[in-house]
Amino acid sequence: MTKFRPCIDLHQGKVKQIVGGSLRDNGPGPIENFVASEPPSWFADRFRNDQLTGGHVIMLGPGNEGAAQEALVAWPGGLQVGGGISVQNASGWIEAGASHVIVTSWLFDQTGKFQTQRLEDLATEVGSDKVVIDLSARRVGAGWRVAMNRWQTPTDLLVTDEVLDQIAPYCSEFLIHAADVEGKCEGVDVELVSLLGAWSGIPVTYAGGVGGLDDLRQIEEASGGRVDVTVGSSLDLFGGEGVAYEELLAWNEVRR
Repeated sequence: MTKFRPCIDLHQGKVKQIVGGSLRDNGPGPIENFVASEPPSWFADRFRNDQLTGGHVIMLGPGNEGAAQEALVAWPGGLQVGGGISVQNASGWIEAGASHVIVTSWLFDQTGKFQTQRLEDLATEVGSDKVVIDLSARRVGAGWRVAMNRWQTPTDLLVTDEVLDQIAPYCSEFLIHAADVEGKCEGVDVELVSLLGAWSGIPVTYAGGVGGLDDLRQIEEASGGRVDVTVGSSLDLFGGEGVAYEELLAWNEVRR
């Protein structure tokens, strides 16, 4: 059954909710839906106390390492960490308390070409059971293309059954942001969720566009309950008005 997974998104050292498609290396800053006054450890403690497993900490750009480490100290072994992960630093993050490392951009060269050897090296370094691959994607025609560098740069990798089959042996889970709807609270990409639910492989968590409990029900129905979900900007814990944190706790409780 579809379960809610918590998230802590970090930008400039603070917990934030951002419209994903507005992140840019150059030009105006991203559109911020929420900036927390509480530190990352406050959210990690909350998730730990409420026994919300499988959550992730995402570093959106540089300058977030200390904030991520703070969250991991608050819940050792309870959170995945992503953003700037490579074979050079992955073991360090596991030692710092991450349950898994989440990787996207490092798996591609500068032109966006997928590097299979890098994935194999990472799985060898920390163990495939501790690797989560983030296949955050943008819609292209009738399908979805993985985007790297905080969803700015398209790659040569499409989200298809064949691609998922190819790389699944090197990780324990896929995290897939629908970058076109991320942070907008205007509804999920049902076609993408359906594709992910129809694929029978390792666990998958979807993120993007959730505005309320009806969207969770839609994800559960479209995926046959095989895809989990994160909720960001619509959640009252992050200043949203679409869904209450207590409602999501109750949602998970009946699906234990």
